[in-house]
Amino acid sequence: MRILGHVASPSFLSNGTALLFSPSLSLTFTPRYSPLSTVPFRRRSFSIAAEMASPVKKVLVPIANGTEPMEAVITIDVLRRAGADVTVASVGKELRVEAAHGVKIIADALVSSCVDNVFDLIALPGGIPGAANLRDCKELETMVKKQASEERPYAAVCASPAVALGSWGLLKGLKATCYPSFMQELQQSSAIAVESRVQKDGITVTSRGPGTTMEFSVALVEQLYGKEKANEVSGPLVMRPNHGDEYTIKELNSIPWTTEDNPPQVLVPIANGSEEMEAVMIIDILRRAKVNVVVASVEEKLEILASRKVKLEADMLLDDAAKLSYHLIVLPGGLGGAQAFSKSEKLVDLLKKQHGSNRPYGAICASPALVLEPHGLLKGKKATAFPAMCEKLSDQSEVENRVVVDGNLITSRGPGTSMEFGLAIVEKIFGRDKAMEIAKAMLFTV
Repeated sequence: MRILGHVASPSFLSNGTALLFSPSLSLTFTPRYSPLSTVPFRRRSFSIAAEMASPVKKVLVPIANGTEPMEAVITIDVLRRAGADVTVASVGKELRVEAAHGVKIIADALVSSCVDNVFDLIALPGGIPGAANLRDCKELETMVKKQASEERPYAAVCASPAVALGSWGLLKGLKATCYPSFMQELQQSSAIAVESRVQKDGITVTSRGPGTTMEFSVALVEQLYGKEKANEVSGPLVMRPNHGDEYTIKELNSIPWTTEDNPPQVLVPIANGSEEMEAVMIIDILRRAKVNVVVASVEEKLEILASRKVKLEADMLLDDAAKLSYHLIVLPGGLGGAQAFSKSEKLVDLLKKQHGSNRPYGAICASPALVLEPHGLLKGKKATAFPAMCEKLSDQSEVENRVVVDGNLITSRGPGTSMEFGLAIVEKIFGRDKAMEIAKAMLFTV
């Protein structure tokens, strides 16, 4: 048995609730002037409170070719969990967007059709060239400038604070952060550049990269709905208690996951109801490691509607994907998606053949309990799953661990453990150094 890294201890509120925000996370409200207004923020407290009383918050998340898919999907997913009415809008002429790392997202609308709408929040994901494509969209620029002038919240993560908001003059005199390689550009926009994982200044929220996006998204929930709702949403995410620490895995019966394939090929099936954060983080991280990831739909068409209504497009149907061989098969969670996986005879057959040939396989969230367990794929194995699903596991001795590796099996708990899960897979295939290189590039580990 081995334990890699170290386990962080959570902080607790006075009522015993786990505090899921990083101690380093800066969410202090700083009364300032809007870049496009001469009205101090302190005079607007009543109007903001009145807005917060609105039963449904409308949010715009624009996406573009080259958008960082983790940043987009995490933001959308978390805000929808809070009850926000999120419109995913393409800045291009088509709804289909080719995000970074070959992830294909289908938007709900075009930005050009949203210009007359009023949003309680506009939140920009990053990625290059995604951030530049957002910056160059004149309709979006007009919308965000109007958002600032009317003193409604706006936010950005990764490259977008510098590349988009900064270039539009919307961060002048405000504390803001961004991806490290864009900090100089951020300073040149007259922002007060800081290195916080998440920085809130008045109605503006900025963040650093993929590895800070879940914190960023929860901060946006707090901005719109307050801390109580933010805590309510963050709990089921199974977020890390101390953001930025090295990730940990619990490993038993260690064996090498060696392969002669270069690059190794990994199958990630998706279905209607799959958890989009989990699917996208696994795909994104493995493709960063130069793994050949095949995203296969178990449905009758390539496009699937994920659990939080994000539309994703697979690379191929499972019937076609089943003709190939894989070093690893890994299942995202989501209740509906896991149920679809379990009913797919072709996918279950692939998993059983993978298991029978002693090749690696894994699952996260609901899938260990709803797919692997009932089909005998956890027999004699230690595993974990989403907390509410752990009672379905025949062996629950290791369920409190965030990532569990038992020989050629890897399992994990939920959206907030998905990056650790993806990184642990990279570590098993390529080694700890490669996994840490990716973790640091994503700002997941500092």
